[in-house]
Amino acid sequence: MLAAMPTANPNSTLYLYGIVAAPGPRHLNVVGLDKQPVGIHVLGSLAFLYSQARQERYLASRANLLAHEAVLETVMSEGYRALLPLQFGLVVSGWDQVEQDLIKPHLADLLALLQRLEGKREVGVKVFWDPQQELQLGLEENPALKARRDEMAGTPLGLDAVVEIGQALEQMLEQRRQHIAQTFTAALGSLASDRVEGELLTENMAYNSSFLINWEDEPAFAQKVEELDRAFQGRLRIRYNNFTAPYNFAKL
Repeated sequence: MLAAMPTANPNSTLYLYGIVAAPGPRHLNVVGLDKQPVGIHVLGSLAFLYSQARQERYLASRANLLAHEAVLETVMSEGYRALLPLQFGLVVSGWDQVEQDLIKPHLADLLALLQRLEGKREVGVKVFWDPQQELQLGLEENPALKARRDEMAGTPLGLDAVVEIGQALEQMLEQRRQHIAQTFTAALGSLASDRVEGELLTENMAYNSSFLINWEDEPAFAQKVEELDRAFQGRLRIRYNNFTAPYNFAKL
């Protein structure tokens, strides 16, 4: 049985999840934060996904983040693929605030973003490596640098020599990371209409990018990721996310 749609009380405090083109889904069988039923409120040509807010501020806990994402993924899975996700924790005092702060100053941009995302999806690729393993592989390919590094173990060296060798090792490791990044970008970028490079969050992360691709091209993209995995012969761990709200390509 479908959950009852919440009534859009103009004076209530609301939690917003995202925006789709009006009229949006007719029925949603999904609950959001605080286990509140999620509804649709239409303002002109835009339809907002919302629920009644039970808190003034929401902690970015794992449970809350997953609940927020689940609402967006449910709407996308029901066919509303052109979706503008709103940042986690967005609480508003009512629809008048949405009109004044979001729609009036940004309506043209919001409509342009929805048009851009029509028929598209975001996929993400994170690549993890073992820096020590890559360092050893690099030294095997560079006997001269390996010999200089080995000197550090058996012979007292001056500070300048130690710094020079250390910098050479860091440069070699960075060149290997760049080779990985360039290989992935060259292979996957041809299947995408846009790409956003993400931050390397740990020293074990060698690559982090999001791609905007045609919805129907995802199987070919996934196959290319598998080919890259085989090409690096198990040296890398690849985390591929093929279904997520397009946060990286829905920014005003």
